[in-house]
Amino acid sequence: MTSEPARLPVDATTTTAWGSLTELSKNLQPDLRGWFATDPARAGRLSHQAVDLHVDLSKNLVTDEVLASLLALADEVRLAERRDAMFAGEHINVTEDRAVLHTALRRPSDEPLTVDGQDITADVQDELAKVYTFAEKVRSGEWTGVTGEPVRTIVNIGIGGSDLGPVMAYEALEPFVQDGLEVRFVSNIDPTDVAQKTADLDPTTTLFIVASKTFGTLETLTNARLARDWMWRSLVAVGAIEDSEEGRADAVAKHFVAVSTALDKVEAFGIDPENAFGFWDWVGGRYSVDSAIGTSLAVAIGPDAFAELLAGFHAMDEHFRTTPFEQNVPALMGLLNVWYVNFRDAHTHAVLPYAQQLHRFPAYLQQLTMESNGKSVRWDGTPVTSDTGEVFWGEPGTNGQHAFYQLIHQGTRLVPADFIAVANPAYPLTDAVGDGGAVAAGADVHGLFLANFFAQTKALAFGKTAEEVRAEGVAEELVSAKVFSGNRPTTSILAPALTPSVLGQLIALYEHVTFVQGVVWGIDSFDQWGVELGKKLALEIAPAVAGDEDALRTQDPSTAALIAKYRELRA
Repeated sequence: MTSEPARLPVDATTTTAWGSLTELSKNLQPDLRGWFATDPARAGRLSHQAVDLHVDLSKNLVTDEVLASLLALADEVRLAERRDAMFAGEHINVTEDRAVLHTALRRPSDEPLTVDGQDITADVQDELAKVYTFAEKVRSGEWTGVTGEPVRTIVNIGIGGSDLGPVMAYEALEPFVQDGLEVRFVSNIDPTDVAQKTADLDPTTTLFIVASKTFGTLETLTNARLARDWMWRSLVAVGAIEDSEEGRADAVAKHFVAVSTALDKVEAFGIDPENAFGFWDWVGGRYSVDSAIGTSLAVAIGPDAFAELLAGFHAMDEHFRTTPFEQNVPALMGLLNVWYVNFRDAHTHAVLPYAQQLHRFPAYLQQLTMESNGKSVRWDGTPVTSDTGEVFWGEPGTNGQHAFYQLIHQGTRLVPADFIAVANPAYPLTDAVGDGGAVAAGADVHGLFLANFFAQTKALAFGKTAEEVRAEGVAEELVSAKVFSGNRPTTSILAPALTPSVLGQLIALYEHVTFVQGVVWGIDSFDQWGVELGKKLALEIAPAVAGDEDALRTQDPSTAALIAKYRELRA
């Protein structure tokens, strides 16, 4: 089911709009102070509503002419056509000849979709119902371990998209987690990870979810075996099972479930295939938190809240699918990112959530954006014709203010930044005493927190001139050090509260931002061949690390020397 938009990427650099943007960038002298002074309506005109998200783009380094050219670029690279092809299930993942249908994971049950002869909506709803049934069994205490005790701790074992999405969402939605339930996450093949995560657990009340589509991911299956060994040893030690094949089989059956489609491998591990939850090859790992990969989250927050999460995803999907690009927030944010990467020489992009619950969101976006758009060939196999991708990074405020904001404010590099905040916190606390000065007694701490959110984007946009510094009585020899140039671009995203729906909206927003950039660059944002070589080489090197001299001799001199040094130190 290959389509015209899948076969032929448009070379954006040959478009009329690209030429216009090049000329506009050459002549642009950013002046946010002046632009706001001469255009009082700028903030209102460049702010948009995307479902529950208020998004202010006015502090970006763009004029009306730049925005018009970016929108023209979207038309010339056929963004709308490729977007529609994705939603329709055309095989836009060209290198793997697959549809790209993460949006179908949150499609309402009354919106049918048939792709390649398969009723996608029905398949999704069937699997979702299975996950919800399991979640209710665990939450109600119906699901018990070998001693009849209910589950109190779930350990999700996965890596990449099977870890980053669930752990980010679990942390973000912690206030919605059922009392008495806890989820932990194991991902790193470093044995420290599984050892620390299981060290204080009661094996009789612990349930492991092994998340691996193929049930062959090296890190995940290694950790699953370590967890299984821990479970066996621990249950024997407390007298919960006999140290026998039958006892061990019973332990795995009641304390392990899987998220996988490789049912034969699941069964060989000891997990009942009835307790395996699947998803499809049209779901990339980094787009899978709203699939069965989110089973641990569905258990923790419950089916109703998980359904609200899916509804938030879908609402943003519909905004992206139906809103004219002039008001389409994912499209505008994606085009702005192209502007900074290709015309303003930006190499990185900061994501700065002023919400502690979103502290793992920047890490989640690293995989979403960099695994998707870190490509140097287009989807037809030809070399890219421009820079692609950005290094996404960030930390929650105000921690970042005391770490790296210095570089963003006064460094030599342009760092576009997205600031994310919520108006109503999960924990609305007041400072009863105050500090007798800046913080008054009874101060709303969240208000103080968000004062920083507003202040930072203002400082980055407008800076401080030498004249303003001198007016504060600063000694002349220190004036230059205290000048802030301003004109540092930011986008502000403000939501009412961090609900499941809002989290779904935020994730889908950045999924579509990533998609927009990929279309402009003509790349396949849905494969990830770049992760394969290192994994393959690791399997080839492992025998040398374990002591195989023949394998060691096949290595390059540097690698061989490093392995030899490791073996010396390990001994």
